[in-house]
Amino acid sequence: MTTVLESKLPLPLVRRGKVREVYRVDEARLLLVASDRISAFDVVMREPVPDKGAVLTQISAFWFRTLRAAQPHHCLAADADGIIAAAPALAPCRDQLAGRAMLCLRTEPVAFECVVRGYLSGSAWNEYRRGGTLAGEPLPAGLRESDRFEPPVFSPATKAEVGHDENVTFARLERALGPDLARQLQERSLALYLEAQAHAASRGILIADTKFEFGIDAARRLVLIDEALTPDSSRFWPADRYAPGGSQPSFDKQPVRDYLDGVKQAGGWNGEAPPPPLPDQVVRATTERYREIYGRLTGRPLEVR
Repeated sequence: MTTVLESKLPLPLVRRGKVREVYRVDEARLLLVASDRISAFDVVMREPVPDKGAVLTQISAFWFRTLRAAQPHHCLAADADGIIAAAPALAPCRDQLAGRAMLCLRTEPVAFECVVRGYLSGSAWNEYRRGGTLAGEPLPAGLRESDRFEPPVFSPATKAEVGHDENVTFARLERALGPDLARQLQERSLALYLEAQAHAASRGILIADTKFEFGIDAARRLVLIDEALTPDSSRFWPADRYAPGGSQPSFDKQPVRDYLDGVKQAGGWNGEAPPPPLPDQVVRATTERYREIYGRLTGRPLEVR
């Protein structure tokens, strides 16, 4: 498989994010290409992580195919042959497309991320530890890090162009979008999480939290867009190692975070760009994490087409 740090395709570039390039195919369609770039602490590393882009794209495609609550979604094709059939000018670029590209319906994105939390972790735990709240709203006293929420909590957030997203209340979501759309986002997000969590549990995986993004299409439908339930947008924990009261092992870029934390503590990095180089063993360990979660969730090894 070709490792891609940055795609360069003969289509108009709409934007380049930390991980993806988005290209315009025509008025109705976009092409999303997930690179092998990896970011940590809001800084993009210089070294690519092989197979990462393919895992993000193919695990999203798996959920789009599998979950009833994912309908309607934006994915039109996630294999190179299907994409080239729809956009023949991309035929010479097949190596950049294979496994990592997704042809998508164009929508008007909703300006909030829809986070569902099944467990108290990450930014939610940090806020709770400071003041017993989530997005400013009180939670029960005495919760521990990684405790389970029953039922799961819908926790919308702003989309930050730079820095971290901000958790917001449902009331703020209603004020910004109107009560009807806010309620649709809440109901759809919770349905997606519960269906995905049931599948993951059957594979020995807990979905601690995840974020969804939605758009409105030309028919005014609420459409699931972007990536879905990937190691970059979710915390996946091995169920057999779950032990509330502290942080949990996870199937994501934790090897990168752990290494960078060590460099920070030793005074070798200030947390800003440029980042320190990643050792080969850290890159390999991260690739293994991504490939393992794909295999665990889908029941088959990663195949790139």
